[in-house]
Amino acid sequence: MTGTLAIPTDSDLKAAQAVARGICRLFARNDIWCLPEMPLRSNRRADLMGIDAKGHLVIVEIKVSKADLMGDAKWPDYLDHCDRFYWGLAAHLDRACMETEAFRPERCGLIVADGYDAEILRPAPTVPLNAARRKAEVERLARAALRRQQGLTDPGLAAWS
Repeated sequence: MTGTLAIPTDSDLKAAQAVARGICRLFARNDIWCLPEMPLRSNRRADLMGIDAKGHLVIVEIKVSKADLMGDAKWPDYLDHCDRFYWGLAAHLDRACMETEAFRPERCGLIVADGYDAEILRPAPTVPLNAARRKAEVERLARAALRRQQGLTDPGLAAWS
């Protein structure tokens, strides 16, 4: 991984939204509920962050272009905020690099998705957060979800925050 910045195109953004939708559908069938674009305390933003029925936190980093995949040096920061981490890749991407040490296959799961569905190619191992960290992260996720829901039901509320 080079650490160079890949500027997403409009088609990349649409493709990433489609991949996120496919992953969210897969997760919903497995009782994992996610929020897109979840800000983290580390000043990073998870493409998807969710919680499963056991209270485990899951983060998915979505990649739809080879340049973005190979240029991402920030992804290890996400591991401090979740019990399980997945790469979520567009179906057309070559996945050979995902087995290399740079992408930590022993720590990271792999999902391939399109706009309709997704498939877990490699389950993410559970690496438990400590209890205090999990509680703080779950509360942040819940507050973000509630804030977004309230914003949908009362768009004028955004002016108060």
